[in-house]
Amino acid sequence: MRVNLAHLQEHARSGGRINFAVFDARSSSGTNDDNARLLAQLTAKAKAANLRVDQSALAFQSGSRIQFFGSPPLVEYLSKNGLPGWTHTIDA
Repeated sequence: MRVNLAHLQEHARSGGRINFAVFDARSSSGTNDDNARLLAQLTAKAKAANLRVDQSALAFQSGSRIQFFGSPPLVEYLSKNGLPGWTHTIDA
């Protein structure tokens, strides 16, 4: 299965830069535990593909809304700024 991902770098609140990955995915069950496992697997695959990832999140459709699951600061950022465009795909 191919998964879209956005790999971006932004300014961190504390200074410096932060690299993050947002994956176009959700676990089949939708539970927090399964979403956390999926996020960990996808993050590991992104890192194995030589992408630097400081924070990561899943993005998925829930009803008519896009929902985010992952690192709380990144989820907050995405909630305010919206879903970035996809930059890569990885095999999951």
